[in-house]
Amino acid sequence: MATVAESGKIVAVERPPRLPLTRVIMRSWPVRTALILLGSTVIGLIFALPIWAEMGWKQSMAQWWAWGLMAPLIFRADRALPFSGRQFGQRAVAHIPCSILFTSLYIYVFFAVRAAIGDIKWESLRPGHMLKAGPGWFIWSVLIYWMIVGALQAYRYYERYLSSELRLERMEKSYSQARLNALRMQLDPHFLFNALNTISSHVERDPRLTRRMIEHLGDLLRLSLESKDRHEVPLAEELAFLDHYLEIQKIRFGDQLTVDIDVAPEVRYAAVPSLLLQPLVENAIRHGISRRISGGAVMVTARAVGQNLVIQVEDDGVGLAPGWTLENSSGLGLAVTRERIAGIYPAQHVFTVRRRPEGGTRVEIVLPLRFQGEEA
Repeated sequence: MATVAESGKIVAVERPPRLPLTRVIMRSWPVRTALILLGSTVIGLIFALPIWAEMGWKQSMAQWWAWGLMAPLIFRADRALPFSGRQFGQRAVAHIPCSILFTSLYIYVFFAVRAAIGDIKWESLRPGHMLKAGPGWFIWSVLIYWMIVGALQAYRYYERYLSSELRLERMEKSYSQARLNALRMQLDPHFLFNALNTISSHVERDPRLTRRMIEHLGDLLRLSLESKDRHEVPLAEELAFLDHYLEIQKIRFGDQLTVDIDVAPEVRYAAVPSLLLQPLVENAIRHGISRRISGGAVMVTARAVGQNLVIQVEDDGVGLAPGWTLENSSGLGLAVTRERIAGIYPAQHVFTVRRRPEGGTRVEIVLPLRFQGEEA
């Protein structure tokens, strides 16, 4: 996922899936031909080494260079066959007459290459001479033809396997994105309903403060819409969203709510899940602070620890109920936030909720420290 600036906003841009290097290379016919000739040269040298002193190298090299020249024609003929990649039987039958035709052509190319490198005279390319010397090479050459066809089918099978792997990977990614989007969509109406409920309780009591609440709610909705298509945002953007939410809560609770935000400068633009802090702070206020007559404090901290970003949301409220566990919690905010973090950072995160020794609750999140535009 890459990001670009557009009208002062950070916009996510989906990178196209990367093709395996072998597929990129093999799409180019000049590259294919060069690789085939190089491979045939290597094979020719391997076969020529044992008979170097006895027969010389020219005949062996001519044999494999000729096959190197024939291979692209064989590949084109195979591609032109009217059979799908899985119709192996029909394709094999079609290659029987092709093997005779191409092997006969190979014999001529083989003698032409031998003449070109000085192993025989050009007069040897006369049909009579070739018919006399060619049968000795024919059966061996047919076998090599089928070896080339077999290697081609093996490569095609491997290519289909890679294609299916890419399709499966894209399907898994699409499913994961859809799941994360569904989880995010649960949070939007959740915080909106709670915010409206808070505002409605002040409509008749203090219209002026209600208008201020509505203004902050409008800013919340605008920021939420801007980030709805992004699973990650800079921490500074998340803090700006949290600030508008806290303004609504400060109007509601007045002096009974104290908020302390301490974020290290070097992590202010670290990438975090969108709508991460608000559900945790809301949970701290609703289940911790609001149940105390004297109110309380919420502390949000973020710092870098090695290669990780550590975020803590604490409150000094009533604390967790006896026997409370994260697994049996019915709170939507905690459950959805935990699932989203697990979906974005599988096996790379820590999410814990525990009692504070001095009273209240502490939520600690550990994420990989990276910034917008960096690879996961």
